[in-house]
Amino acid sequence: MKRLLLLAFLGLLYSPVSFGQTSRDVQSVLDSVFADRGEVYFQFNISDSRQIQSLTRLISIDNVRGDIVHAYASKKEFEKFLTFGYPYKLLPAPGTLIPEAELKPDSAFTRNPQTIWNFYPTYQQYLDYMTGFAATYPAICKLDTVGTSIQGRLILALKISDNVNQKEPEPQFLYTSSIHGDETTGYVLMLHLIEYLLTGYGTDPRITAMVDNTEIYINPLANPDGTYHGGNNSVYGAVRYNANNIDLNRNFPDPKVGDHPDGNPWQKETIAWMAFADSNHFSMSMNFHGGAEVFNYPWDTWAKLTADDAWWRFVAREYADTVHSYSPSNYLRDLDNGITNGYAWYEVNGGRQDYMNYWHYCREATLEISNIKLLPTSQLLNHWNYNYRSFLNYIDQVQYGFSGIVTDTVTGQPVAAKVYVFGHDFDNSQVYSSLPSGFYTRAIEEGNYTIGFSAPGYYSKSVKNIDVAKWTTTTVNVQLRPLTFGTSEVIVNTATIYPNPCQGKFMVVLPDNFSGPVKISLINGQGIGVYQGSGSSLHGKLAEPIEPAGLAPGIFLVKITTGENVYTGKLINQP
Repeated sequence: MKRLLLLAFLGLLYSPVSFGQTSRDVQSVLDSVFADRGEVYFQFNISDSRQIQSLTRLISIDNVRGDIVHAYASKKEFEKFLTFGYPYKLLPAPGTLIPEAELKPDSAFTRNPQTIWNFYPTYQQYLDYMTGFAATYPAICKLDTVGTSIQGRLILALKISDNVNQKEPEPQFLYTSSIHGDETTGYVLMLHLIEYLLTGYGTDPRITAMVDNTEIYINPLANPDGTYHGGNNSVYGAVRYNANNIDLNRNFPDPKVGDHPDGNPWQKETIAWMAFADSNHFSMSMNFHGGAEVFNYPWDTWAKLTADDAWWRFVAREYADTVHSYSPSNYLRDLDNGITNGYAWYEVNGGRQDYMNYWHYCREATLEISNIKLLPTSQLLNHWNYNYRSFLNYIDQVQYGFSGIVTDTVTGQPVAAKVYVFGHDFDNSQVYSSLPSGFYTRAIEEGNYTIGFSAPGYYSKSVKNIDVAKWTTTTVNVQLRPLTFGTSEVIVNTATIYPNPCQGKFMVVLPDNFSGPVKISLINGQGIGVYQGSGSSLHGKLAEPIEPAGLAPGIFLVKITTGENVYTGKLINQP
């Protein structure tokens, strides 16, 4: 009976359904089509590209080629789509197009799994590989859990860095794949990249420098419930959506539409990714998809271009052109010869790319890595060879532009500050320095810039005439002066300093009977700290003279801190 209903429906595929119609036949068709799966894959035609603007909020559009649209829908979404009356055609589920036997590893693969990546691992093999990487290379590799899926599968990420247990003053970079569970080429290629980086460290100079200077995170599988929808032993039957039949790449807060652009609650996986982004400070990232072959850069939700559109086009072109040098002539050639602005292709609301760019000030792109979603296993190593050089080039880009450390002029401690480019930044294109190091990095197109720095409780500062060139790093370290610097709010009383003027060595007497450890700072007339030291006070007198090495002649503010109290005095140092 189920088959008869489906055949009856297929015969009516091109019969328009009137708005508001809820016939028994349509309901029967819906029940039949969605009897075994929570999503449907289909295509239809549009007469005007502007129709995408309304359709993208009803269904999950997958690709647009001219007037032909490919899309997915849950039962609820498909029912809404039917009310628009578009003729359509059901398509086979991409996760079922390759026979299951061709997807499973044979005994040869299981004997040597971490050197041959031309198969799709079982879920348990995936867990074993990820834990095995961390166990084999503990000095540079650490396993992190992003979260768990609706069905309890692990969402994992490996951190690769020379000081893997620390957060260093260097860029954080993220590769993540298969947020759409049936788009699996990037899944295997990211496992291959992990091994390539780990085995190359210490022997390959480029890989060694990359790992030494970047904190690299790789998440091969962002939607394990979708990829292993058919069971943990095979990716056969993989689906796009999560276990709640929701497209995770339409479920993030959107700069234009707001918090819930798809009308659904944030999913467990979405919440985990948002928390993971909050707990890190990613400067660049890339999200791997399938079903097309193109480098997609932001925005997806807006027609307007980003402040860094020129930089994005340069980076996208570098990625695609490098691939073209090592691949067949027809690979990665979609749209503008392998690159596209997201919105120019088709509008997406609630995508993770725009979420990361807008709310986390992270340069994230989307790479559609293969026209075939569930790629034949015989093509996996070919796609690795096409792309791995570009994988490395894209990681390298996180080091370029300008970067530095922001600190407090008085204490020398790191400051979390906003870093922005005058006359350039808009739509949250600024970046921020992060604690505990005060480090920031800003990818930008080559040029000459004026850079601003600001933080709550500090005077803002600008640095002019900063030159940036392609494939180079310009260092801009900055100290910010506290708003309370030199005011009565932080000064308890004035200390006695002698001899004054001095010749590089002086003593301090505090105005009370304090005994204990003290901190001593000297700040020059430009508000820059030139000395920090420590000592001890007995009944208000420092036990030892202060003798800052190499102290230049001039007038200085002396600041002595004793727990919660601060004492100051003026010092003149003579040649």
